[in-house]
Amino acid sequence: MSDYGLIINGDKIVTEKTFAVKNPANEEVVANCPIATKDHLNSAVKAASDAFITWSKVSDDDRAAVCGKISSAIASHSEELAKLLTQEQGKPLEGAGSRFELGGAAGWAGYTSTLKLPEKIIQDDENAKIVQTRKPIGVVGSILPWNWPLMIAVWHIVPAIRAGNTVVMKPSPYTPLSSLRMAEIISACLPAGVLNCVTGEDNLGQWMTEHPNIQKIIFTGSIPTGKKVMSSSSASLKRLTLELGGNDAGIVLDDVDPAAVAPDIIQGAFLNNGQTCAALKRLYVHDSIYDDLCKELANAASGIPMGDGLDESNLQGPIQNKMQYDKVVALFEDAKEQGGRVLCGGDIPNEPGYFMPYTLVADVNDGMRIVDEEQFGPLLPIIKYSDLDDAINSANALETGLGGSVWSSDTERAAKVASQLECGTAWVNGHGGIAPNVPFGGVKCSGIGVEFAEEGLHEYTNIQIVNVAKA
Repeated sequence: MSDYGLIINGDKIVTEKTFAVKNPANEEVVANCPIATKDHLNSAVKAASDAFITWSKVSDDDRAAVCGKISSAIASHSEELAKLLTQEQGKPLEGAGSRFELGGAAGWAGYTSTLKLPEKIIQDDENAKIVQTRKPIGVVGSILPWNWPLMIAVWHIVPAIRAGNTVVMKPSPYTPLSSLRMAEIISACLPAGVLNCVTGEDNLGQWMTEHPNIQKIIFTGSIPTGKKVMSSSSASLKRLTLELGGNDAGIVLDDVDPAAVAPDIIQGAFLNNGQTCAALKRLYVHDSIYDDLCKELANAASGIPMGDGLDESNLQGPIQNKMQYDKVVALFEDAKEQGGRVLCGGDIPNEPGYFMPYTLVADVNDGMRIVDEEQFGPLLPIIKYSDLDDAINSANALETGLGGSVWSSDTERAAKVASQLECGTAWVNGHGGIAPNVPFGGVKCSGIGVEFAEEGLHEYTNIQIVNVAKA
């Protein structure tokens, strides 16, 4: 068993106290993780603040080149990181698992290195030359989740660094080991202090949001925690990017071929074992095809090899932690008690690990917990509708607004329906697909700000206007 250290000012720091990180597939200890004190956090913030003085002045081309080196470094260590990620997160190595995540992390870093922040000439005449520039904000605090810990770390870290900021990152206590190792790898590409990584318990996140010398917080996680982040950041008016929970609805129109769409619906619902903010979590199906689609969905979701993700024959791992596992099981049991019909799955193995097979529950309705609460696991409710306007209203009824989808053989018709969904991204005949060149973010309680592409890079900058009078 290896122990890990904090990454502060380019050094690995061993702490007095640690906690055990467990493998959700067998509940055995993977390694011990350091617990940062408030003094450790202060040291990390000071290192980032000191490094910002010089890093913010590095040329745009040089910062781009460093981000390219980060991409290469992640790629060269991808197998090491993937195996560590599988041990602590549970996702399989194969399929859309740990190797997939590391490939995405390297690719996202590489694309981000190509983004630019050009000056914008607003006015240039006989009266004045007015130029809009974008300047880095300062120290960015990154608070990470446990579902896609390495890819989301890259989404936070690399654009911040690309724009000239420095970073203090805090991984989830459920998945800190791979993040610490990746931070060590990335920091070797950077001047000391540009990237720092501190780990610990929940109070560490609050210390970060309250810290007067952190100028921006980017947080990916639940809506309740996001509200706490926003509240505790308000005293210093920190800049915020919040990517929060979703309870994405999919609407299946009456003209689809059930056999053709079922595999893609299952992929959209159960990517990363359903532990994805923008996974499909409520499926509304027209009554004319309801029974046929239920049958095809059950066929597509059944028989997925499940077990320890280090066994490359498995394509589904465990739910990541016991708290989330207990919530998913409780939602499933509540749905059954209220008349939900189990199409497949639902049988809980009597063995170590937090395993639950892909589970579909039909004949449920709005107002039931399985529909109204985000499951964040391998559990999908299927709701019958007859009137399309009612389905759209149901899809828009909740406080969430991250993603949504419409499924139809008529893409023009589907796009018109998709435009009526109250969400940041509306997909047609797919769900959850993202790309580094496409802005991504939520509306309503699903978040503030966007990530990816030029719009996401802008979130790490302040606008400055330079107004030169000529007359």
